[in-house]
Amino acid sequence: MTQASLVTFALIARIPEEGIEAFRAYEDAVLPLLPEFNGRLERRLRNPDGTVEIHVVSFASEADFQNYRNDPRRMARAGLLEKSAAKLELLPMTTVS
Repeated sequence: MTQASLVTFALIARIPEEGIEAFRAYEDAVLPLLPEFNGRLERRLRNPDGTVEIHVVSFASEADFQNYRNDPRRMARAGLLEKSAAKLELLPMTTVS
């Protein structure tokens, strides 16, 4: 991925305790799809009780990111994300040198 077209996002997920299992099942299903769309999970962080996760994800282009978001396999798992009741915040980011 070249820095010029690279798009990077920070995802902050706040997950109620009762939704942790569904959230992890969703992530286990959709994160492996990233490489197919020139995406990469740069970093995945989780707090000790599992109620907050932060992902730093990069894609080669905005089009790759949109194609990932619209992938039918990912969309088919949306029920798990809804069941988790996670509150998501997706933030576009840039690298600071």
